[in-house]
Amino acid sequence: MTETVVNRSPLAPAIENVPPYDRGRARAAAASPRRPSAASGDNASGTRPRPPFERIALLLQGGGALGAYQAGVYEVLAEAALHPDWIAGISIGAINGALIAGNAPEARVDKLRAFWQRVTANPFCDWSERLLLTKGDAVRQWLNQMSAYLALAGGTPGFFTARFPAPWLHPSGTMEATSAYDTSCLKTTLERLIDFDRVNAGNTRLSVGAVNVRSGNFVYFDTATHKIGPEHIMASAALPPGFPAVEIEGEQYWDGGLVSNTPLQWVVDSRPHRDTLAFQVDLWSAHGELPRTLAEVSTREKEIQYSSRTRAGTDGFKYVQRLRRAMTDLFEKLPEDLQNCPEVQLLRPVIDHRVYNLVHLIYRARNYEGHSKDYDFSRASMQGHWRAGYHDAIRTLRHPQVFERPTNHEGVLTIDLLHDGSE
Repeated sequence: MTETVVNRSPLAPAIENVPPYDRGRARAAAASPRRPSAASGDNASGTRPRPPFERIALLLQGGGALGAYQAGVYEVLAEAALHPDWIAGISIGAINGALIAGNAPEARVDKLRAFWQRVTANPFCDWSERLLLTKGDAVRQWLNQMSAYLALAGGTPGFFTARFPAPWLHPSGTMEATSAYDTSCLKTTLERLIDFDRVNAGNTRLSVGAVNVRSGNFVYFDTATHKIGPEHIMASAALPPGFPAVEIEGEQYWDGGLVSNTPLQWVVDSRPHRDTLAFQVDLWSAHGELPRTLAEVSTREKEIQYSSRTRAGTDGFKYVQRLRRAMTDLFEKLPEDLQNCPEVQLLRPVIDHRVYNLVHLIYRARNYEGHSKDYDFSRASMQGHWRAGYHDAIRTLRHPQVFERPTNHEGVLTIDLLHDGSE
């Protein structure tokens, strides 16, 4: 897209550039009240017409401490009454997704905020921020590194704690011998903040990805086929060798990001196909600068690995949709005697005229963030990530194309305004 003038859509939220993260409640109090319709469950609003799609999907990538960016994006979606019908997440995206699906719409942002405040409650980092008033890039980088090293050494509240004694002092084959941290406190946090009865009630579909340790197979635990509990969320976030595998029905599972860190394919390949407005919130950017030091090499390696070839996946999906559309048009031109032949009947289930808007929001790391940005659980970094997600979502939702059904031949429109230069 080359357009530079951005017009406000009538479906976009009536919000301007706003103060940062810690004024969220003031924004919510000033916003027009929403009146959900009881007949439509969690996903209705009486104040704004629903976009012309059958389904709103929220796709959340894994990325550890960077996940506060997704919370900031969701806050804007909530203010715009864009409540997702389906949430799919990996790792920290699974945790954020469960916090959203497992609470009433009016409580979701507060629960997200409670989680992120809990896991960034480090008194040392808070005092360091207050004492060091100069906040240049060098100081911020030092503070971030100190916070990350503290998390490595001792863990972070409500999430994980360092094992003592160390793993190599435990008997071989035990959970303690195969992971550096204990995540039992995460289970307590999830049970306190998430209503798993609501998760499984079916109002908002939730899918979380994990990998079977023995088979290496990538699986999704999905409320359409499974009863989701805290163990499924923890399995999706069990990144080795830091976190232990999580046992579910006799099998051990690790973080789904080991295989695929982006849940787009799971949603778009599901049947029956639906016209979908998908917000894909990525925490790792595939684009980056050439590294100049070993530390920058480590950072770039993570970005490439965990961005999971997002654009390649999107391009592949667009190609498949183009073939589907072509087959649909071709079948409509076939004579009646050929339309019932076995070959046509075999292909018929995969053809349709469904449309998809894929809206990308990708976190762009700051200059002072290095290879430890995904385990920097300082309060200042969390607020910065949240604030970045909030502002990126505001700028994105101002654009009318987000809410318009695509008219191109493949029926797929990908939108990344911040990358494509529209903002």
